[in-house]
Amino acid sequence: MIEVDRLSKRFGAVQALDGVSFAAADGEITGLLGPNGAGKSTCLRILSTVLAADSGTARIGGLDVRADPLEARRRLGVLPHNSGLYPQLTATENIEYYGRLQGLDEATLRRRVAALIERLDLGAIADRRAKGFSQGERTKVALARALVHEPRHLLLDEPTSGLDVMATRHLRDWLRELRAEGRCVLLSSHIMQEVEALVDRLVIVAHGRVVAAGTPRELAERFPNRNLEEIFVAVIGAEEGRA
Repeated sequence: MIEVDRLSKRFGAVQALDGVSFAAADGEITGLLGPNGAGKSTCLRILSTVLAADSGTARIGGLDVRADPLEARRRLGVLPHNSGLYPQLTATENIEYYGRLQGLDEATLRRRVAALIERLDLGAIADRRAKGFSQGERTKVALARALVHEPRHLLLDEPTSGLDVMATRHLRDWLRELRAEGRCVLLSSHIMQEVEALVDRLVIVAHGRVVAAGTPRELAERFPNRNLEEIFVAVIGAEEGRA
């Protein structure tokens, strides 16, 4: 389980997070939604230990990320919005590097890298340097890197960015498999079709606060006769009216 308890973070005059609380359960895909500047990326960066919160607690599998950031990273697979690949390394080398950082032995590492390259159809670029990759290729390599140590918890920021239709379908199928294995997936996306197809629970943030949360059915009951995009617009519009 991923737990966020009253997280707050300020950057100068900007209150990026203002007491955000929610939980993402094991065996579920939780969607973290919000307009640009709502605080989603800040929240994900705190969970991944890149940033420290000003106050509040973030836990990965019950572990306080501030108390033991190294162990938190071992429990996490992180796909950032900016893939962050090393441009001079090949696709294989990028994946291997992160596997070694996670302490995988060489035999396990070779087996997992080969499986990920096959699963994500990376064979054609496996030995090419990342500096020439397309956006979709970078995303797939970054996803393989995030999964090489088989983490139980996943943070995915815009996971289908740059992917073509078939790659997007394959990724969605894979995320459903990971959910069926009992993994905890926290996914941020602006693509409502993707969110509707995947998520079990939604958390909508605006101005650094949680403004709505629940299952798709619960939100549909709260906002009858509206699809997810219309619900999102209604929630954000109401919050903007109060701001």
